Amino acid sequence: MNRRTVITGAALALLISSPALSPAFGQALPKEMSWTAYDTGSSGFNIAVAIGQQFKQKLGTDVRVLPSGNDTGRLAPVKANRAIISQMGIGTYFAQEGVFEFGTKSWGPQASRLLMAATACNGLSLAVAKDTGAKEIKDLKGKRLGVVVGSPALTQGAIALLAFGNLTEKDVTLVQFSSNNAMWKGFINNEADIALSSTISGQSKEADSSPRGVIFPAMPADDKAGWARVHKKAPYFVAHKATCGVGGPSPQTPVTMASYAYPIFMTYADRPADTIYAITKAMIDTFDDYKTGAPGADGMALSLQNLAWVVPYHDGTIRAFKEKGVWTDAAQKHNDSLVKRQQVMMDAWKAYSANAPSDDKAFLEGWMKARAAALQKAGMDVIFDQ
Repeated sequence: MNRRTVITGAALALLISSPALSPAFGQALPKEMSWTAYDTGSSGFNIAVAIGQQFKQKLGTDVRVLPSGNDTGRLAPVKANRAIISQMGIGTYFAQEGVFEFGTKSWGPQASRLLMAATACNGLSLAVAKDTGAKEIKDLKGKRLGVVVGSPALTQGAIALLAFGNLTEKDVTLVQFSSNNAMWKGFINNEADIALSSTISGQSKEADSSPRGVIFPAMPADDKAGWARVHKKAPYFVAHKATCGVGGPSPQTPVTMASYAYPIFMTYADRPADTIYAITKAMIDTFDDYKTGAPGADGMALSLQNLAWVVPYHDGTIRAFKEKGVWTDAAQKHNDSLVKRQQVMMDAWKAYSANAPSDDKAFLEGWMKARAAALQKAGMDVIFDQ
């Protein structure tokens, strides 16, 4: 992983100090911090830099943002205490669950904890070629779903969203591609009809301007049965009123569809509560200064935080939320249940690893069975059963 200091160029504003908001404000805030993020130029990386600039200017704290192209690369420095927090995507949830790349011997279920996340105007749902004539998710039966080899998380998400229309992977034809860009080239060339995407991604925009066009079918929040089917497979999706991007949504014509927050700022449960409290408080109190610093940064608003998502909040963050008057008894009850779920999986991992097979494939297969058994015994949803 590239560990060089990447806040350079335009980000030299970090070197410009200004008085702290108050002497006590940054007392528990480290004078130097390393964060990890998606690759340089990604929206998540840019948001992290925008926040870091304000930490320097308002609080005198230097933030290094270390980029990495994959989830384990972003999380490894945090796990090893070389970085304090990571700006992640849905890998935050997969790490907690110990699945996909986190189901290997060197990982297992992680004690993930949230700080804050950005919820922007876009949706993250099923893009459908307009020339198919499909208007609703249920209309996708018999269509071709593009999937990327080696990206089980992407495939899992797309199949989960099909469930909204009471469809399964057997109701569509899976078309495999070597990469996300290859999939979208295939979409435009009429080799696939459906792909999981954001309404504001470059690929969605390119497909929308092609002869095929793009739509994002609505997923109304009041369709409780449809959303229950989605959450059985991918509980991290939420019903979101998209107001920007291609395929239908705009401020004048919002479309409710699937989405989840990105970027997700997370850490580990054992990180000092005072430090995480100070970082969270700084994120909240400098929001007005960084909200226009990068596209999507306005989604970090305190009012947009989901207090009942699928990963628990850190104790330090909860303290900051309580001070702002947004943390509720219901949020605490939900958080406690998520911490309990993590403990069930970590206990199962410890027991399984003691006598696990050495072969990688056998190890993963055995772990998934042990994980499922432990969750079922605890009366919890398995979600990932293979």
